[in-house]
Amino acid sequence: MARKKKKEVDAPPSTWLATYADMVTLMLCFFLIMFNPDQITMQQIEMISQAMQRGGIGILAGGGISFTPGRIAELGSTLMSLPSMERGRAHGTALRRAVSVFAPEIRSNRMRITHDERGIVITLASDAFFNPASARINIEQTRDTLLRLGSYLASEELRGRTFRIEGHTDAIPVDPMGPWQSNWELSTARSIAVLHYLSDLGINERQFQVAGFSDTAPIASNDTPEGRAYNRRVDIIIVDAGHL
Repeated sequence: MARKKKKEVDAPPSTWLATYADMVTLMLCFFLIMFNPDQITMQQIEMISQAMQRGGIGILAGGGISFTPGRIAELGSTLMSLPSMERGRAHGTALRRAVSVFAPEIRSNRMRITHDERGIVITLASDAFFNPASARINIEQTRDTLLRLGSYLASEELRGRTFRIEGHTDAIPVDPMGPWQSNWELSTARSIAVLHYLSDLGINERQFQVAGFSDTAPIASNDTPEGRAYNRRVDIIIVDAGHL
């Protein structure tokens, strides 16, 4: 009796591999979007560089697609040597630390921490740090804040950086019978007062630049008391290397 021929079983379809590859690609894109370059360390950059040089990043079973030495590997090997990467990481760390150190003053609107094309900007509200129409620092109420400010500027992560102190006033003219000829003198004197206090704490005076802007650089309207209060300020800028 002849044996019946076994029915051949078809191989399972492999179309699911395309969907799987799409999912892996989307997940990779998601994690790249979530990745914060400010928090990357030089060790991590070196690991990425070595991985690119070795290759072996497969997507599909059986080898798939992998990086081979070439332009991408060369890019990976030079990534860790880019000065901008190190500066960007240090900038992000310094900004986050400033927000943490001065959290009480930020909540009470005595200070603001921002950053722009010039660098990190630490804003002191003049009404909190100075008596009205005066360049004398109100040490009794601001000593603790200024001591923390001095410690922050003297920290290792800011070693060798340049600090610019900019004084600003509102648009109300000074009292002609007062000690100041104009708001130019008042804004400059307040900047110099902050400079002297910080240098007395041991910060190298040669790291500072000082300027007075009078009412020429407002950040709010001078038509309201609230706006004028915002404009009366002293900005301490941790200057970015590109704006020296």
